[in-house]
Amino acid sequence: MRVLLVEDHAKLATTVARGLRQKGMAVDVAFDGQDALDHLIGTAYDVVVLDRELPRVHGDEVCRQIAAGPGSTRVLMLTAARSVGDRVAGLGIGADDYLAKPFAFAELVARIQALGRRATPATPPTLVHGDLVVDPARRVATRAGKPLRLTPKEFAVLERLLAARGSVLTVGDLLAGVWDEMADPFTGTVKVTVSRLRAKLGDPPVIETVPPGGYRI
Repeated sequence: MRVLLVEDHAKLATTVARGLRQKGMAVDVAFDGQDALDHLIGTAYDVVVLDRELPRVHGDEVCRQIAAGPGSTRVLMLTAARSVGDRVAGLGIGADDYLAKPFAFAELVARIQALGRRATPATPPTLVHGDLVVDPARRVATRAGKPLRLTPKEFAVLERLLAARGSVLTVGDLLAGVWDEMADPFTGTVKVTVSRLRAKLGDPPVIETVPPGGYRI
């Protein structure tokens, strides 16, 4: 899942981004509203975690522009305000969900995952292909009933391929959906990760290479 975290408190943003990456998400960070809009021009995000009180461009305006756009990006708005009126206002400008600060990290993760499943087309909570079962919420993958020991990136690649429902994903698709903006697009990181994932999945193979540079299940 590709996530944009928009938070002007640098320490909080860094801590939250680190935690989300440990949960297998690809996370980019923007520290103000204009920075967020610049990120959104070139990248399709599954979920934007958006602080409401932002410098340069207010979070409300960022949310309005996301809601008015053509994509299926979901917005989880963060704010220190707790009143019902604030929540209604945030949802009224196009936010899909609302979370008041301070928040429990586990709840933030659960809400992001829930919004990710509301993408178009909707992704089922459990992904199944034959004897291969992936539960994104619990971060559990099994084959023939046996648990698979996958790294966060391997898990994310497998989740992305299963969610594609047989469609071909290019190296670029996987790089954009699983890795964040710090990834070097000219390295073989996707190929290496898929190779290791194949080895852990075992036989019979489930990941097919589709020339010139794609994969599918």
